[in-house]
This record gives sequence, structure tokens and C-alpha cells, in this order.
Amino acid sequence: MSNIPAFSPGAGDFQPEPVRSVVPVLARPSRSFWGDVWHHLRANRQATVSLWIIIGLLLFTVAGPWLWRMDPDLQDLDRISRSPGWPESALVIPPLESLWFGEVIAGHPERGNQPANDLAAPQNLALAAPPTTQEVRLTWTPVPGSSGYLIYRNSFPPSDATDLGTPLGEISTGNRVGFADRLRLEPVTYHYSVVATDGVDGATRFATLVVRPVTAITLPQAIRIQPDVQVGVQMTLPFHPLGQDYLGRDLLARLMRGAQTSLFIGIFAPLCSIFLGALYGGIAGYAGGWLDEWLMRIADFVVALPFLLFMILLRIAFGIESGESGILPLLVAMILLGWPGAARLVRGQVMQIREQGFVQAARLLGGGRGYILLHHLLPNVLGVILVTLTFAVPSAIFTEAFLSFIGMGVVPPTPSWGSLCQQGVKTMLNHPHELLFPAMFISMTVLAFNLFGDGLRDALDTRSERQS
Repeated sequence: MSNIPAFSPGAGDFQPEPVRSVVPVLARPSRSFWGDVWHHLRANRQATVSLWIIIGLLLFTVAGPWLWRMDPDLQDLDRISRSPGWPESALVIPPLESLWFGEVIAGHPERGNQPANDLAAPQNLALAAPPTTQEVRLTWTPVPGSSGYLIYRNSFPPSDATDLGTPLGEISTGNRVGFADRLRLEPVTYHYSVVATDGVDGATRFATLVVRPVTAITLPQAIRIQPDVQVGVQMTLPFHPLGQDYLGRDLLARLMRGAQTSLFIGIFAPLCSIFLGALYGGIAGYAGGWLDEWLMRIADFVVALPFLLFMILLRIAFGIESGESGILPLLVAMILLGWPGAARLVRGQVMQIREQGFVQAARLLGGGRGYILLHHLLPNVLGVILVTLTFAVPSAIFTEAFLSFIGMGVVPPTPSWGSLCQQGVKTMLNHPHELLFPAMFISMTVLAFNLFGDGLRDALDTRSERQS
């Protein structure tokens, strides 16, 4: 037998629960769905930083040309491919005369009779005028028995006759001495070498002169910058914080102009293609049945079209010749071939939402198709559309840069980040800043949009977490 006493409830065991005056308090302030998304997005540091970078890029594109008023097409052929640096001053010199060919020594034979191996090195190699970045003039004493001279320039001291550097010119007579160098001079140290020749081969002996030109600007060019300037004074040259390109144009101004092209293509094309895809997928998902099947087979056909082949056909259709910018066919190709991805995502969302209870309730209460689309389906797929857009923008920017890089998108002189990279690749070994800065802007933009898209997707997913 069990020893557990039997429980016999009495009247006192069933007293009513006393009324408590405690008022329920909300754990957090009430927020709307989009307010909650914004709250979670701000809590994501990477997404927040990316959003500020995107805003900065838009300001760089729109407000930058208003603040930095340098003409992106203005060329300065005396200062091509200059690296970023501090503001420089230059000596104003008179306008350059016609090219100087030295002097003819009277009494010296024009043709020599000595073989190259017996020719001596030129003597008294010196400057015929103060050296500037506009011109360096050399002169020397004629070599007996020579039939001409070869002139070289090197950035390092030559070790022997095979290490004289860049050939600058050749004088085909032995009685003419003197040479003017105007080939892309910079204010750095040069080693000029002169070699006598027998008309065919150069001698093994040579003379070398070390020269460091001073930065100078001719009076006509200086007047374009400062109208009241005079010869002999020092003036401050225009500041180029990111350097200059291969035609002496300001790289910062070119990047601003290129951003207008790249971001216009990178934002406008995804906006149009995603709007088209969302409309297409919404109709397919809401209608269902045979219409959905036919619409999706058409989308599969569009996905199968090769983009490059389609791009080439559009360039032919629009009459774009080789070497011309094809912005319009590029936009059309990206819009016509870019919508199926968005259509599939929106179709799947619509098919899922249309079976939800609140949509069925709205339908039973007499809600029409337009009401259900605008008040229930569209707000619930808007997050998917926004996330798709944030991922489509960097893809479009990268596509534009790639096509411009291979010469099928935006080509010079129209600037874009892709076309600037195309030009920068040609000089990347000697002037890496021409490739580094446009590539950096492309990478930063693509990374910012991707991180922002990730953050936005996570912020939208918090809704399902709250519902669970």
C-alpha cells in the first residue's frame, strides 16, 4: 500500500487571483517594417561605411566638376604622364624658335676618311644654352675624320658603348655639331652621350655630359594660365593632385567625367532591366498556369543569348564603327539581356506570397487584382528588388569597364573608368598612376555596392527572424 496521503482540496485552495495593477511595457519602441530595416542596416558597420562611400561617389560625380573646374580635355603636351605631386613653379621663357640643328664648322670636311674604330670621342661636349624642360642644346668640337654623330640620352651613367640609352638623333655630316633635345624632358638628371661615326658604324669611344633641366614654360603657354606674366619670372603651374595622363590632361578631372559615364551606365541599365524583370516576373508569378510557363520559357531563351555576340550585332545595327564609342548599344544590350534574373526572383516571391493568408483574406473581402498587387504583393517583393539592384549595379559597372577595356564600349576620347584603364595599361610600367586610380575607383565602387547589398539583404531577413 502506498504511504502518500490523499489530497483533499478545501475551499481555501480555490481563492481568486488578486488583480494586479502591473501594466505591460513594450520591450522596444514600435517601428514600421522599413524603420526596422533601417535600424538593422545602421547597426551593420560595413553596410553603413559602404553607404557613405556610395554617397561620396555620387557627390564626386555630380558635385565634383563644380568644385574642381579643371577642363578634362585641356592638354599640356609639355607635361604628359606626370605623376601626382605638389604644386610646381616654372621659369617663363621666350617662345621656342624652329628646331636648332647646331653649327656648321667652316673648313672641316663634311665626309671623313677614318673607320669607326679609329674615331676619337668628341671633345668639349657642353651646353649651348641653359637647359630647360622645353629644350636642351648640346654642342661639341668636331672629331677629325668623322662623317657624322649619334646622340643618346640615358637616365644612368653609361658603362660602355652598348649602354648609351635612348637614341635621340643622328647627324649625317662631320662638319655639323650641335643637337637640340625636345623629347619629353622632365626636371631630372640626364646623361647625354655623343658618338662619332664613319657614316655606317659608331665609334667605341664617346663623350658624356650630365644635365639637369629646370622646369620651364614658354610665354604663349604661360599667358593661357596667367595673362599678365612676363619672361624671366617664376610662376606656379596648375596643380594636378592625381597627376596627368598620356596627353597631359588632368587625371582627376578625367576621373570625374568618366564617373558620369560609368555610373550612368552602371545605374541606369540595372534600373531599367530590373524594372522590366520585376514587371515580367510579377505578371508570370501572379497569373500562373500556361502564361507563366510561356513567359518563363521566353526568359530561358533570353538567358541563353551570348552577350558579346548580341553586343556586336547591336553595334552593327546602330552603325557604330570601330574606334567609336557605343554607349547606346551597350545600354540596350544590358537592358534587354539583364532582366531574366530579376524576373525569376520576383516570380518566385510572388508565387509564395500570393498563397499567404493575408492575400487570401484580401481576396475574400473583395480586393481586386490591382489592390492586391499594389497593397500586398509589391511591398513584399520590394526588398528583393532593392537587393537585386544593389548587386546588379556593380555587375553593370564591371561589364562597362570590361567592354571599354577591350574597345567595345566607351572608347577615347570619351572618358569612362574602363577606357581610362585601357589607356593606363599601355603606360603602366613607367607611369602606374594612369592605371592605378581608375582601377581603384572601379574596385571601390564594386566593393561598396556589394557590401551594401549584403547588409541590405541581412536587414531585410530580420523580418523573418522576428516573425519566427
